[in-house]
Amino acid sequence: MSTGSPGLLLQPGRVAYETALELQHRLVELRRREKVPDTLVLLAHPPVITIGRNAGPENLLVSEAELERRGAKLFRVERGGDVTYHGPGQLVGYPVFRLRTGSVGVRRFVEAVEAALIRALAGLGVTAGLDPGGIGVWVGPRKIASLGVAVRHGVTFHGFALNVTTDLDWFRLMNPCGMARVEMTSIEREGGVTEAGTVRDAVVRAFEMEFERSFLPGAIPAD
Repeated sequence: MSTGSPGLLLQPGRVAYETALELQHRLVELRRREKVPDTLVLLAHPPVITIGRNAGPENLLVSEAELERRGAKLFRVERGGDVTYHGPGQLVGYPVFRLRTGSVGVRRFVEAVEAALIRALAGLGVTAGLDPGGIGVWVGPRKIASLGVAVRHGVTFHGFALNVTTDLDWFRLMNPCGMARVEMTSIEREGGVTEAGTVRDAVVRAFEMEFERSFLPGAIPAD
């Protein structure tokens, strides 16, 4: 992973999932061509269920028609991991970063994202950590943030979903991340600070510390 020079911070607000996916694909190409620096996208989505490339079909417990009835869309995507939920009350992050060291770099990248989220949560009053049996961030036996990444042309995309004030009942429609008995939690449920701007600022600061670079607000350049 590159360090040192400033990265780009994008915070477009609440964005449809398909729009955000198109944005990521564009950013990957721009990063590959060195038209943008490493870019951290922080946003929120309307209710969606995403299924990663390693998903087992049995881990979605309701039909697509039932999801539609409940107001959620279903997307099959190229990230790693299984099935998860994105929606209001989450902070979703898409780090579009260039990797320097192949498969070792992917593992270190995931570890750095996990460490950044743990650091951010500590600043918000929630003591979190890792689980040896799975990717993501946990508060004891409860999962508070899910991770799933993809890499194209040596550039990462997809990323993490941090539960802030999330309606956790959505996770009852699935085996989250392919784990049948996992309990999901949120910053709100754990008694931490949930003000949206404070949470975003904490995550940005934590990424700056873990990746040893600043992230400055800006715009995507024209192709």
